[in-house]
Order: sequence, then structure tokens, then C-alpha cells
Amino acid sequence: MSTHFMQPSRRELFKSLGTAAAGLVLSAGMPASEKAGAKPLWGIFPIAQSPFTDSDNLDIDVLVEQVRFIDRGRVHGLVWPQLASEWSTLSETERFEGAEAIASAGKKLRPAIVLGVQGPTLDAAMRYAKHAEKVGADAIISLPPANQNEPNAVVDYYRSVGAATGLPFFVQAVGNMSVEMLVEMYKTTPTIRYVKDEAGQPLMRIGPLREKTSDELKVFTGAHGRTLIDEMRRGFSGTMPAASFADLYAASWDLWHEGKRKEAMDVFAKASMIIHEVGAYGMESLKYILCLRGVFKTYNTREARRGGPRQAESLAGLGARTYLDEAGKQVLREMLEHVKPYLRA
Repeated sequence: MSTHFMQPSRRELFKSLGTAAAGLVLSAGMPASEKAGAKPLWGIFPIAQSPFTDSDNLDIDVLVEQVRFIDRGRVHGLVWPQLASEWSTLSETERFEGAEAIASAGKKLRPAIVLGVQGPTLDAAMRYAKHAEKVGADAIISLPPANQNEPNAVVDYYRSVGAATGLPFFVQAVGNMSVEMLVEMYKTTPTIRYVKDEAGQPLMRIGPLREKTSDELKVFTGAHGRTLIDEMRRGFSGTMPAASFADLYAASWDLWHEGKRKEAMDVFAKASMIIHEVGAYGMESLKYILCLRGVFKTYNTREARRGGPRQAESLAGLGARTYLDEAGKQVLREMLEHVKPYLRA
């Protein structure tokens, strides 16, 4: 299957800058993603799963192998650690070590690396942001501060985190974060030019977000990219699904932007089948698929191991799910075999 996703990425990049004929030039004040030679922040940017050993340690080697897996699948980017990465269970040491390993591997590979910087406090988030820049990330992303619903305080949080680094900054919009709040962030924080919109109805919000920011705020989605075809038609700049079968999303994305829309829908239909199945079993099923694909050694999740509320799954759009049983594993194996001709990695 021939794909040429770099060319449409350049077109998207040039669109945000304007044309040379218009006399627009790159300047030092632009986000790094808009400077010559930067990796495009456009396309399929899966959220990496966090691999845990049987002794409950973060497996750095396997985490790096996941980056290579994403590269082999010709996927456009990688994000870690966010909700589907069980970020809240990771220690600061694990996050620093994992970020360093991912960024180091990513420098030699095609996908853009986006590091999550949210933390239990503003100071922690700013430390993660500065560390992301130090290790060479291509961008950062952050959830809003926990238990904070006052709009001005949320805007101030993003302004402070954005001031800690010159990296392009994704806002992960959840809960009651309004279009007006996101536009205010765009206006007050120069590095905020991207949003992963999981608040309200993203399909209905992209029009106002693009209009109110002169199409400068680039909009991604989450929720497993369930409406990817609709999203591409409406002009979303990308989506952030799970990593387990991100190459199917990337194949559909590339075909669509090559003008091969029927072929793109055919590939996405294969992904949709798996999307519904992992919705039944949650985080363990995503990791189990990575085991089947030779990337992970275990499908352990910390939320399940610790007997907690499995918060990472519910917040990642997976809901409170049953544990993966042998029948579920069999179905996943059969589905993976069925889509094998479409897989890239």
C-alpha cells in the first residue's frame, strides 16, 4: 500500500503559515512546530500505553520498542503519558526516565514526540514541561488541573505551563472547557496552537474554534477516533487514539489525504471493528493487542493490579469495563488476523 503522508503534512504546515506570495515569513516568536525542519504536528498521534513488568515496574525497553513499532507503522506521531498511559500511576522518576527514553528514540525516527506534562501541582507540570524541552520533545500536552473548574484559574494554569517552555503546546480539553475558554488560551499563550478536544461535541465545536482563531488553532480529537472519516471531512488536524492498532488509522488518514476516499473508508471499517471490541474490555485489551503484535511482554495494568476504580480507562473514553477473559482474547486474536493484510507493522 503506497502512502505519501509527508506531502499533505507540508500542505497543512504551509496553510498555517500562509504563502510566500503573501509575504509571510518564519519568525522567532512562532511555535517550534511552525519552524523550518520541525516534524509536522498533523495526522495520527496515538497515546502510548505504559508497559509494566510482572513486578509492577515501568518497562523502559518495551516503552522504546513501542516508539519503534509506531515508526514501522508509518504513524505520524506518539504521545506519552496521558490518560490511556495510566499517567497518574507513574512516579516522577518513571516519567522522567520514560520521557528521556522516548524522546531519545524519537529523534532518529519519523513520528513527532509529544510529552504529557500534567501533574498533581502547577510546579510539577512546569517541571515536566521544562524536562520535555530539555530531552528534545517536539511538543507538549496537558490536561487541566485536577478539581479546578474556575475558568480563569484554568486559563492561568495553561499560561504558566506554556511560559515554562517554547515548545508547541496541546490543550487537552475535557469536561466543561468551552470554546470561549480555548480561544482565550490561544490568545493569551503564544505556544498554544493545538487542542485535543474531548469536551462537549467536538464535531460541532471545530467550526467555531477554527473561525474564532482564523484557523490557527489546530484541532485534534480523542475517543478512539470513532468518527475519523467525519473528522477528516470537517478539517480536523489529527486524532489521538490508542497505540495498539494506530497503523490502521494512519493508513486510512494517508489514503484520505491522497484523495483515495473509498479506500480510506474501507481501511477504517477494519479499525472500527476493533474499536468496538476494545470498548468492551478496556485497557487490558489494548495492551493484549500489543502483546499479540510482539511489542509488549505483558498486558498488566496498574489500576487493575491495585484494585482501584480503573480511573484511567473511564477517563480515556473506555468506561468501566469487564476484565479481559479467554473468550475476549480469542475474539481479539481472530480480529487481528482478519485485518492483517491492512497492518503496516
